[in-house]
Amino acid sequence: MKLELRGITKRFGPLVANDRIDLVVEPGEILCLLGENGAGKSTLMNVLYGLHRPDGGEILLDDAVQHFSGPGDAMRAGIGMVHQHFMLVPVFTVAENVMLGHEATRFGGRLDLAAARAKVKEISDRFGFDVDPDARIEDLPVGVQQRVEIIKALSRDARVLVFDEPTAVLTPQETDELMAIMRQLKSAGTAIVFITHKLREVREVADRITVIRLGRVVGEASPTATNAELASLMVGRSVELTVEKAPPTLGADALVVEDLSVHDANGAALVDSVSFTVKAGEILAIAGVQGNGQTELTEAILGLQSGVSGRILLDGQPLTGRSVKGVLAAGAGFVPEDRQHDGLVPEFTIAENLMLDRSDGPPFVKGGTVQTADLNAFAEQQLAEFDIRAQGITTRVGRLSGGNQQKVVLARELSRDLRLFVAAQPTRGLDVGSIEFVHERIVATRDAGIPVLVISTELDEVVALADRIAVMYRGRIVGIVPADTPRDVLGLLMAGETAPAVAA
Repeated sequence: MKLELRGITKRFGPLVANDRIDLVVEPGEILCLLGENGAGKSTLMNVLYGLHRPDGGEILLDDAVQHFSGPGDAMRAGIGMVHQHFMLVPVFTVAENVMLGHEATRFGGRLDLAAARAKVKEISDRFGFDVDPDARIEDLPVGVQQRVEIIKALSRDARVLVFDEPTAVLTPQETDELMAIMRQLKSAGTAIVFITHKLREVREVADRITVIRLGRVVGEASPTATNAELASLMVGRSVELTVEKAPPTLGADALVVEDLSVHDANGAALVDSVSFTVKAGEILAIAGVQGNGQTELTEAILGLQSGVSGRILLDGQPLTGRSVKGVLAAGAGFVPEDRQHDGLVPEFTIAENLMLDRSDGPPFVKGGTVQTADLNAFAEQQLAEFDIRAQGITTRVGRLSGGNQQKVVLARELSRDLRLFVAAQPTRGLDVGSIEFVHERIVATRDAGIPVLVISTELDEVVALADRIAVMYRGRIVGIVPADTPRDVLGLLMAGETAPAVAA
């Protein structure tokens, strides 16, 4: 089935999320829709899937104009979507999930589970998915759960498949398996739209590449284009994609974590007996698929978790049991993974956000009074040093782009006298240009002799920044390896498997 979008426009109030976008995807073709977060990719696909009604333009399937009032209409027309966050019921079986919303019944009104099982087996055998129709979703690896999402779409006769950032929760090996599945689907005549911001994946699987920036199509590219060429199209300027850093000058052990565990209210171990050290002047990156205890580990170090046992030492002084304020006072700087919820107050100005963790004393507060002149001078300095693009220091942070919001967080944390810097998902949701800036500041912090702990689910980022890599799986560190460890070895560790011995 041929898919064509003509002049698709979608507005949210004054914001034009999609501006007269044209796309064509032929049967048996993989079109990669490349662009940074906020570029308008997902909005466009939500229009295609019937989740949003366009304010202008047309959707055509095999040259026939379509009018979708919801996802049901899109599915009946032959469009399927594999979402970044799976739409599966964990306690249901594969067959039950596949038939959900399209329940076939037998005589007497009973559900025809046998038909659903047969459909799963038929599709699984056709594409070599190796999926058990009677397996519970909660018992399946993430990569197999994604196959179930694909089976769901194919069971409804989808001839156009949209993959929306499908590799966000996959290990490298699972990503490679998904690429192979996409090629199989292509060979079977399926038209595929692959939405991503990861350049390596685009070049591996695409037949054509369309780049979207700020809601508009800004160019077409060939899979033979270099990463630098693709990044330039995405951002609108040349970007340095490699992280330039000299070998580290290592000092003494600075952050020491010993047998650290975090338990939830039911006693389940979210972090299980984790131990590691970070030396002064070193970047240790924590890698792993999201949801394996990285968030809880970070929060335990920063004093944000209860139910913590074990020891955390910074320059020989205990952090365990301290409040967040006490940990910050000990010299820790922290970039949280959710900057809008945990790192900033959107309704506060840039200047006000820059003093959030120093609002109870000098240099910005004396005798209970904010020293406005001192704060404004400091804020102006940070605005310039961190290249925060805003009308001025009185701009509300909520009005800034994601990249500029992250620069405000970095400016606040790195402007203090630090003894430890912890950055959780430091480039999530940022464009390529902002990523370049954030990486430069992280390396500069390490080069100043400060221990740096980076927590990231982006394997390319981990490999680029780290001096050593610790891999987490189900709350445990399953290996600490050098930064030049091959991706396939890291992938095995991220899946909880035993990897070949590598000296750290």
